[in-house]
Amino acid sequence: MSDSASLLSARTASVAPSQDEAALILAKAARFAPPGPRTAEGKLDLIGLSREALTEAVAELGEPPFRAKQIWHWLYHRGARQFSEMTSLSRAFRARLEERCVIGRPERLRALKSADQSEKFLLGLADGERIETVYIPDLEEERGAVCLSTQVGCTLSCRFCHTGTQRLERNLSAAEIVGQFLALRDYYGEWPTPREGEPRRLATIVVMGMGEPLYNYENVATALTILMDPEGVALSRRRITLSTSGVVPLIDRVGRELGVNLAISLHAVRDDLRDELVPLNRKYPIAELLAACRRYPRLSNARRITFEYIMLKGINDSPADARELVRLIAGIPAKVNLIPFNPWPGSRFEPSPEEAIRRFAEIINDAGYAAPVRTPRGRDILAACGQLRTAAA
Repeated sequence: MSDSASLLSARTASVAPSQDEAALILAKAARFAPPGPRTAEGKLDLIGLSREALTEAVAELGEPPFRAKQIWHWLYHRGARQFSEMTSLSRAFRARLEERCVIGRPERLRALKSADQSEKFLLGLADGERIETVYIPDLEEERGAVCLSTQVGCTLSCRFCHTGTQRLERNLSAAEIVGQFLALRDYYGEWPTPREGEPRRLATIVVMGMGEPLYNYENVATALTILMDPEGVALSRRRITLSTSGVVPLIDRVGRELGVNLAISLHAVRDDLRDELVPLNRKYPIAELLAACRRYPRLSNARRITFEYIMLKGINDSPADARELVRLIAGIPAKVNLIPFNPWPGSRFEPSPEEAIRRFAEIINDAGYAAPVRTPRGRDILAACGQLRTAAA
């Protein structure tokens, strides 16, 4: 590359994408829009409505705004499944709610438990589509993480990911994203919401399941806002991590509007290789992606970006790759999660040898970055990173 081309590339990488680019992505996402908030019978699903939308719905039923606050408490703090449980509401109002509204949940079709105690749930949606959600317990404490999906299938076709072999059917609604967490709370009996300081079994959320979250940004943002609301599920933004393969025009918006932890599915340090492994890189190359990371607000040693790096034997696991990774992320408060490749039926990759992973981690650690090697969880039930898929192989 010439000096002038290098300078142009650097200038391009330092400038935030325009709002028009983000708007175009969201317009394209409308082609994969989820079902609306009403059931086939015309009833309004209250799950997934923002506070404002719920207040409007209550007003249409002839009730004052404070009723919406009461319903919110019953839905997200108490976990009510039936309107009859909402005993702070009058019988007449509960009857009107029963007539015109529903409290939705995905249907739990199957639960598989791994030898390491992780559990994968096959959830059925109202239109017959299916998704997978995973609970990953901490092996040392009575808590764990819920891995949420955001799409039925995926459009990115990352070469190492099983989900990427399933075509994108549609985005999930905010109700379906929130509903995954509520369904697991039902399953584990974690109602009402534990008070601050009390132990939580479902302690964190990782938006790392099926799909690319930022290609469904509006529904993901609504869902996470609901889950962070202090009068409901009340999860701190520090307890939520959103993972993206690098939809650069929307990363700024995540930081500005949600401020949750950010994880980047990097997996390669050269554009030519990342173009192959993560085809989205052809649109948003590494320089632009890392520039967006540097702009992410509130970064510090206590609030770091996580770079996820699948270790593929003989492909991206050399000491030279590790040194280039260190050079690329220099100056970004970050940690690097090294993820041994999790095989799936038909995959052509192999996990890197333990010695190669150890050497890779040493180079990153020596440069001052944490580089934990993620222990595969749920691999025996195809619940580990990159293994989720609901359609037939």
